[in-house]
Amino acid sequence: MNALMWITVVSLAAWVWLALGQGFFWRTDVRLPERRPPAAWPSVAVVVPARDEAETLPHSLPSLLAQDYPGRAEVFLVDDGSTDGTGELARALAAEHGGLPLTVDRPGEPEPGWTGKLWAVQHGMALAASRTDATYLLLTDADIAHAPGSLRELVAAAESAGLDLVSQMARLRVVTFWERLVVPAFVYFFAKLYPFRRVNSPRSRTAAAAGGCALLRRAAAERAGYPGSVRQAVIDDVSLARVVRRSGGRVWLGLADGVESVRPYTGLGPLWRMVARSAYAQLLYNPLLLAGTVVGLVVIYLVPPAAVVAGAVTGSVVTAVAGAAAWAVMAGTYMPMLRYYRQPLWLAPLLPVTALLYTLMTVDSAVQHHRGRGAAWKGRTYARPEAAP
Repeated sequence: MNALMWITVVSLAAWVWLALGQGFFWRTDVRLPERRPPAAWPSVAVVVPARDEAETLPHSLPSLLAQDYPGRAEVFLVDDGSTDGTGELARALAAEHGGLPLTVDRPGEPEPGWTGKLWAVQHGMALAASRTDATYLLLTDADIAHAPGSLRELVAAAESAGLDLVSQMARLRVVTFWERLVVPAFVYFFAKLYPFRRVNSPRSRTAAAAGGCALLRRAAAERAGYPGSVRQAVIDDVSLARVVRRSGGRVWLGLADGVESVRPYTGLGPLWRMVARSAYAQLLYNPLLLAGTVVGLVVIYLVPPAAVVAGAVTGSVVTAVAGAAAWAVMAGTYMPMLRYYRQPLWLAPLLPVTALLYTLMTVDSAVQHHRGRGAAWKGRTYARPEAAP
């Protein structure tokens, strides 16, 4: 009974618990709740923060302008200091495609203590309040394309279930090799941290949202003091869900069928930066949490395949069998996410490789923070919240 055998048994036990006791996080059947058309469709203001999005806007903005919504809806695109002509392109697309009214504005650089995105969101919300009496705010990223009925379905779900925040995890693009290896696992890991069924339970304290597509009741935003109450947040979507829930609001999160990201990740570098940007913030900038996370990732994801190899080489049947069982449970819980992303199931046994990449990304995130280059995104670097003015 060597050390590796015991560690492998612990890994197997952890996987059994994760599969059965972590809110069935691996299931991908959490979709919008039952929807009934309201007697009167409430008005909606669509707020789109955009920074250097000229590449993605032609594939996303027309889908917003073309929303088939029975009530009043307007789009407010906030150009957050773009240098690639994002604002001008948005106006040109609106003139070409027509559809919902579009307002484009540029608020200038964020004030100290604000992230750029939340500064843009605040400006967009204030602009919408001065132009409309919208009941709901649809907060959506500039790289997100919506099916024609997306807004109608979101509002119907919120009205039918009395929800204050309805958020859908957009289906990310999966085309290149690195996207296939990294992207489905990104959503898989997110769901393990924030199991959708727990998020959606009124009795649970777990709160999360997906920033790419979040329908927020304006009254709930005012109660929660959003976005000012989370103005320094790097992980702004989870922070939004937390303040809405703490202020008494009802939150719902699930996977999307008609909401997709059109942002391409052509290599490992862009994907690495996407994960590393917020990984250390997720760990509250705490070195002890970082160390515990690295150990946990190694035990849960890397030990099973290592145990299979070591058990086969040394003739330790228990080690090999326990490792194979843990690896099988791991792969089995990953398969539903691969199906959701329409990817081949042979990628499931490669999850330890992906987990190793995420471990390195997390460590790199901490290293960059301690070097003063943490949370860097599109030319901006954000300090940890307590260090911000």
